[in-house]
Amino acid sequence: MSPAAAPARTAPASVRTAPALARTTPARARTAPDSARTAPASVRTVLAVLLAGLVLALLPAGAASSASSASAASAASAASSAQAVSAAGDPAVAVSRNQAPNGSEITVSGTGWKAGALLMVLLCGQGTPDKGVVGGTNSCANTDGRAATVDPRGAFSVRLPVTAPPKPCPCVVHVSGVTGQQDVVDAALAVAGHPTAPLPDSAGDGRLAVLTAARLDGSSGVLTWFGAPPARTLVLTVGNLGTAPVRDPVFLVGTARGVLAPSDEQHQWRGTIKPGQKARIELDVELSAGAHGDHRVSVSYGGKVLAEQPWKVGRPWGVVLFWALLAVVVPAALFRIGMVLVDRAGGRNHHSVPVPVPADADGPGTTAVLPWFHPGSAPSENSPTTKGLT
Repeated sequence: MSPAAAPARTAPASVRTAPALARTTPARARTAPDSARTAPASVRTVLAVLLAGLVLALLPAGAASSASSASAASAASAASSAQAVSAAGDPAVAVSRNQAPNGSEITVSGTGWKAGALLMVLLCGQGTPDKGVVGGTNSCANTDGRAATVDPRGAFSVRLPVTAPPKPCPCVVHVSGVTGQQDVVDAALAVAGHPTAPLPDSAGDGRLAVLTAARLDGSSGVLTWFGAPPARTLVLTVGNLGTAPVRDPVFLVGTARGVLAPSDEQHQWRGTIKPGQKARIELDVELSAGAHGDHRVSVSYGGKVLAEQPWKVGRPWGVVLFWALLAVVVPAALFRIGMVLVDRAGGRNHHSVPVPVPADADGPGTTAVLPWFHPGSAPSENSPTTKGLT
């Protein structure tokens, strides 16, 4: 075979490779749609991850917003309740039931009271919310009473056993302040099975009794140290145990020293004390000028001594110092005045009485004898002195 024929035979081989290349082109074309399909899948995965992260990021914010909204709502409710209490002004009392049988329990609640005040809750007979407890605290079931403390919002709630009071109904739940607030509020309550009777005539007498120990408030000033009248304020808390209100009571305040009889003075307190209520009484007490030592202060009402309080008054040392200085200064001044008078009187006598000059016996013109020499011993020309002889 000739060399020229070899290239001719090789040409179809190259021609045959062209279809092979052509056949490979569709394979590459087929891979393009696969990559196109995988690209949207990866985008969806990324979007899903982003959405999940966004949801997770928004969940705490929603919880915080809900918590803040809840706290804002609670603060608003507390403010509204506080405004309701302040708007009410006066304290109020409510009971869970208007009627309860003997031996059961009720819930007594109140609003508008002073925060931290201690209250006494009693079930009393012969009382109405308008007139109060006519029979006083003697008409209440005192042994089954309850104490309650007012919370910071001015409210309280306590369980009270329903015990038949010693007096017939109409009955009330009697709430009175013990410390911090002296208000008294009554709420009507019907005790099933307990006898009912009309309220007694309120023409009875009021009866005051001391509920707390009396004390003397005040202190002595500088003027008291120099004899000014000592003064104090007698403070005591009284309650009306009678069946009628006491209006403008007149108290008799007595002051005594040692075993001496007291000197009484009338002091009128302005106000009304209803049955079952109590009041704080303040009375001024004053001793005489210069008073000192152990004294006793007593207060009486209706012929009965309510309280006595000892009072030890210090000695006015300023007055003692004054008298001591006076005892020293006055004699010294009198002595000085007397010496001046004596000096003046002696000077006048000295100038008015002449001093006689002794004369010589030889006649005028002779040498007078000096008073400090004896006659005949005075120096002269005829009798020289001892110094001249030596």
